[in-house]
Amino acid sequence: MKTTITALVLTLCMSASAAEPDLQTLYELIKQQGEQIADLQRQLAETQGEVAETRDEVKETGMQLASTVEYIEEQGDGGSSASSWADRTSVGGYGEVHYNDIDADDSSRDFKETDIHRYVLFVNHEFNDRVRFFSEVEIEHGLVKDTSDGSNGGEVEIEQAYIELDLNDNHQAKAGLFLTPVGILNETHEPPTFYGVERNDVENVILPSTWWENGAMLSGQYENGFSWDFAVTSGLEVPTSGSSLGRIRSGRQKSSNASAEDLAYTARIGYSGIPGLQLSATFQHQTDISQMSGDGIDEADLITAHAIYNNGGFQLRALWAEWDIDGTLIEALGGDDQSGWYVEPSYRFNTPELGLLQSIGIYTRFEDVEGIRSQDQFEQWEFGFNFWPTDNVVFKIDYRDREHDLASASGRDFKAIDLGVGFQF
Repeated sequence: MKTTITALVLTLCMSASAAEPDLQTLYELIKQQGEQIADLQRQLAETQGEVAETRDEVKETGMQLASTVEYIEEQGDGGSSASSWADRTSVGGYGEVHYNDIDADDSSRDFKETDIHRYVLFVNHEFNDRVRFFSEVEIEHGLVKDTSDGSNGGEVEIEQAYIELDLNDNHQAKAGLFLTPVGILNETHEPPTFYGVERNDVENVILPSTWWENGAMLSGQYENGFSWDFAVTSGLEVPTSGSSLGRIRSGRQKSSNASAEDLAYTARIGYSGIPGLQLSATFQHQTDISQMSGDGIDEADLITAHAIYNNGGFQLRALWAEWDIDGTLIEALGGDDQSGWYVEPSYRFNTPELGLLQSIGIYTRFEDVEGIRSQDQFEQWEFGFNFWPTDNVVFKIDYRDREHDLASASGRDFKAIDLGVGFQF
């Protein structure tokens, strides 16, 4: 536009310098230049409009791109490629091999035995940031075979298979097959995490670990250290006849076509607001622990509490559990009150100077068990050592001394030496 004006000025100057100016020509020239100026103004307006449209398109494209990125992040890298699936799927597990040398008062009960007690495989998958899947498959005693000859046939078990959803930052829900929220070992029982080749007997006879059920559970955890869980699940089906009559451990249905005539309701509260201290208590109610009315074994309540205290290498574990079972049959057998408790102090020494051994632990444990069967009523002292070449591998040795309460079971009293190796990954 500046160029056009300059040209007009020059033209005027040239016209002015002419001896006889042609006014008509000058008028036509001015009119022509005005039209050119108007045309340039229209082009400028059109260009500004196109720039504005382009700016709006760029803004809209940017918003679409941001929305796409957010969706990809929510879906865990899109969820379509093999690499993203692998990134969101994890595999782990644990296992243990035992050697037991039992020296009983009744020599016919002596034995020396080795056993790959269990091998467990975890497969977990994260669908997105709020929805996950957990599973656990276990093989016990190394194989599965026909047991009609009375030998130990082993088992293959699915102990966990559930979906967990984050309701918000502090609350979760799970549904499927999961471990009952009770005791210490039931939910954390990988060999490197506890002392002793064999798991403690209170969490075997009274709390039938490992104990899993089908159902649903809500959970909450808070910054002040408090937590809670509430579960509605299938329950136990305690036998009403035979050698295991009234025995809690024999009531595990293991979620295989499990009777759900009478469900179990489990509530747990926990506290970990003091550094090094964990406290927990569980209450479970089952309207009929035998899943059959009129058989003399009816409703049952379980109460259990435990504490774990850590200070440096020192640890103290203590647990108490008790069943209160109603019914004329179970009361006549003296099994309406089944209980147990144990105390276990230990100390773990860090030993990097030993090279291969990262740490060594020493412990002792006293247990008092009062089950329904005579062989399940005893006191036991135990002490031993754990050796960790790394945190996830452990070698164990311990000594046990068990004395039964009833004279009818005195031949079952024994002393034992146990050796074991365990791992988790």
